[in-house]
Amino acid sequence: MKYTPLDSKIFIQNRKRFVSKMQKNSIAIIVSNDEFPYNADALHNFKQNTEMFWLSGIEQEGSMVILFPDNPDPKYREVLVLIRPQELKEIWDGKRLRANEATKISGMTTIVWIDVLDGLLQPWIHLADAIYLDSNENDRKNNLIRTNEYRFIDEMQSRYPLHQYLRAAKLMKELRGIKTKEEVAVIQKAIDITDVAFRRLLQYIQPGVHEYEIEAEIYHSFLSQRATGVAYHSIIASGDNARTLHYNSNNNICKDGELVLMDFGAEYGGYCADLTRTVPVNGKFTRRQKQVYNACLHLHNYAKSILKPGISILKYTDKVGEEATQQFLKIGLLKKTEVKNEDPENRAYRKYLYHGISHHLGLDVHDLGTRTAPITAGMVFTIEPGIYIKEEGMGVRIENNFWITANGNQDLMKNIPITAEEIEALMKRNKK
Repeated sequence: MKYTPLDSKIFIQNRKRFVSKMQKNSIAIIVSNDEFPYNADALHNFKQNTEMFWLSGIEQEGSMVILFPDNPDPKYREVLVLIRPQELKEIWDGKRLRANEATKISGMTTIVWIDVLDGLLQPWIHLADAIYLDSNENDRKNNLIRTNEYRFIDEMQSRYPLHQYLRAAKLMKELRGIKTKEEVAVIQKAIDITDVAFRRLLQYIQPGVHEYEIEAEIYHSFLSQRATGVAYHSIIASGDNARTLHYNSNNNICKDGELVLMDFGAEYGGYCADLTRTVPVNGKFTRRQKQVYNACLHLHNYAKSILKPGISILKYTDKVGEEATQQFLKIGLLKKTEVKNEDPENRAYRKYLYHGISHHLGLDVHDLGTRTAPITAGMVFTIEPGIYIKEEGMGVRIENNFWITANGNQDLMKNIPITAEEIEALMKRNKK
């Protein structure tokens, strides 16, 4: 790992939270992600299943977490399963975890090598009445590929057909949506790394630079600060490219007079930051650009004022939509007749703001958490309104990350420059 090892307290707490939700006399088995083939004999860089990481902090392939709180033998109430280190594999692929190293990371004292697991697992399964298995349940994703999680489900149900099977993902959605203060501290570290990178970009951006050169500066800054890397593919979208929400070509030249929208974030210790800023390529907003930027910032601040415990994402989005309508009238994007005659199922403002305002953030950029139940303290959200104007070849988005508390929310990116004046001042000063 590039990052400084995290406190094992994070994973100890997470396991306690999960076990507290388990059905009596049940066992939970969470498995690693696959090693995915690339081309020829190459593999993609391994990325751990975030459920597995949330419970253990272990990033190594071929690992498992087994939780059986009612096991008669206390030694086996929580077990970490690892591949046995082999000299030949380590020559080719690098060092694998030893038992004492895995215990230090995870806080789990019982380590079992996967090549002897079968003889232990069978009697545990026979003792249990129900089995929790994991699956990647994300509302935005269709699970068409039979990944390791689903193949393991098939195997278990084939071998033990008379047990009751339960969805670990249902518990994970409830639990992972609420972050502990220790988890938020790691997110804050990822954010602080992202802050440094953004300030570096304000020194670098000028007419004639390519979008991919800006992307390269982000990678350099992240890795030099011990980040794992990027939390997601960086969006560096100049001019009209900014209207494409998940633009990832990053191959155009940034031109004088244009804006460049940058949506990027560091990953540190498995946790993600998610920042968006839109800045003038030449360091100075035009009058119209500043008008649109300030309207977007107004929506950002309005959303911040209402994103509190008790509101649902659906109600929150509706209220931001009402405010967007008023802002778009003020800056000449909408006419009163358009608003009056709008389709309730396709509001007039949606022509210029066609995505959601917030999503959960954590181990995944689009992290697990409710989209319908009321927001509760402990959740971490983005706030990211945007304004996209086809007729003007312009897109503006502003995004910060917020921790919801009982008293409202805390802006975890409050130190990152956000106003047009702050951005202009830093770009001007840095170009002297």
